[in-house]
Amino acid sequence: MMTRAQFLRLLASGAGATLLAAPLRAVRAAGGYDFWFTRLKYDSGDWDVDARMPSNLITSLIDYTKLRVDPTEHVLALSDPKVLGAPFCYLAGHKLVEFNPDERRNFERYVRNGGFVFVDDCNHDIDGLFAKSFEAQMAAIFGPRALKTLPNNHPIYRSFFRFPDGPPATSFELNGWGDDLVHEYLKGIEIDGRLGVLYSNKDYGCEWDYDWRNKRFLAEDNTKFAVNIVMYALNN
Repeated sequence: MMTRAQFLRLLASGAGATLLAAPLRAVRAAGGYDFWFTRLKYDSGDWDVDARMPSNLITSLIDYTKLRVDPTEHVLALSDPKVLGAPFCYLAGHKLVEFNPDERRNFERYVRNGGFVFVDDCNHDIDGLFAKSFEAQMAAIFGPRALKTLPNNHPIYRSFFRFPDGPPATSFELNGWGDDLVHEYLKGIEIDGRLGVLYSNKDYGCEWDYDWRNKRFLAEDNTKFAVNIVMYALNN
């Protein structure tokens, strides 16, 4: 297995064709980007959520970092081999997650060979359908103990901005549903010491899903943690 740094060097050099079934050569050629946002479409659930979130994340990367960022969100079917050439993938929803054979094969191959998937449960509900079905999929693919709680001193909390108390809470946890339920953790799956799957049921996607013009009204830019996630994904 390769490290994520090796994975990204292969993409940058264009030499990954033998390893990756269909790298996104067209995207690289179009602008030589360091990062592009890939949303994963899967057959079983409602994958097309939080429509404005990617543009806010992309804007923050442009504002805060020196990355060459593709301004366009890319949507790929998880069953499409082109997924294997993405530096970062996002998978979200409210409903059932039940991968078909091609989706399962690509998800596992992508993660084991240096890819990074940020998975967000839009229900922020530990007992909801998305949570139960996604966690069952991860157990089936990577083993029943693969998905583990991240400690609050994990490198992702200092990969760009510092979050000494661990994952920031969302407004949906604090008052959005009236249940006062705050999830104190994120979970992840590590492959050879690196995080390949970051799993949240804190509903970050909805937290970052707003008209970008409203960001100026925020006391603190809530997309800063999104920057941390991407910078960790690209550098580990």
